[in-house]
Amino acid sequence: MAQVIPSLSKTISRFSAGCVGIALTLAVAGCAKAPVSSEVGDPGEAFNRKVFAFNVGVDKAVLQPISGVAGSGRGPILTGVHNFAANLDTPGDIVNNVLQGRLMRAARNTLRFGVNTTAGIGGLFDPSTALGLPAQETDFGETLYVWGVAEGNYQMLPILGPSTARDTVGIAVDYAINPLRFLIKSPESDYVTGAKVIDKIGSRARHSDTVDSILYDSADPYAQARLLYLQNRHYTLGQAPTDDSFEDPYAQ
Repeated sequence: MAQVIPSLSKTISRFSAGCVGIALTLAVAGCAKAPVSSEVGDPGEAFNRKVFAFNVGVDKAVLQPISGVAGSGRGPILTGVHNFAANLDTPGDIVNNVLQGRLMRAARNTLRFGVNTTAGIGGLFDPSTALGLPAQETDFGETLYVWGVAEGNYQMLPILGPSTARDTVGIAVDYAINPLRFLIKSPESDYVTGAKVIDKIGSRARHSDTVDSILYDSADPYAQARLLYLQNRHYTLGQAPTDDSFEDPYAQ
């Protein structure tokens, strides 16, 4: 992994520069953000509920007991793994910033990635936040929203959980456009995968009370999970009023 780190910032900078022309073209074209729908489009609810039941079964059999061992999920080791995994996602954030025409965010995320990759020892630590460069996460689902693509129907994905038609496309594209996917080869790529899995377990532990309440204490956990996911997604996209009491159970 050490031999990869020195070339990461240069790779991201070149990739971002190559996307600037696309961003400017989109800005000139004047893409309008997609309209917000107040209705829940869930024509596949019967199938989605079956997938949801499968996900709850996986959580009960695997994630819940394993995350219980992780305690609060906020210890130094899990925090380091979370920082490392988040840093690996930053190049994808940069690409999406550029595609959204948000070049200042792209510049800040590029600087953040460079600082955390070097001074933060590959991203294990997060000195950028202390320097006034907090994480500005985004994804290709948000990029599609900025381009004016409608949300589409609600979907429940196996293991991955709640989504929409637009965000499902975004998940696939995010995997493909992250420059690190082409730079980090085996066996380092196996370490990356392991770090992301451990981070998901830590996330489950950090939000244990909220997730347990939704999945196991709600009268209709499927409807509750759907409502909270869509509320949070709309809020992240600037489509809903702030609710300080809301906690996203699927947040990283």
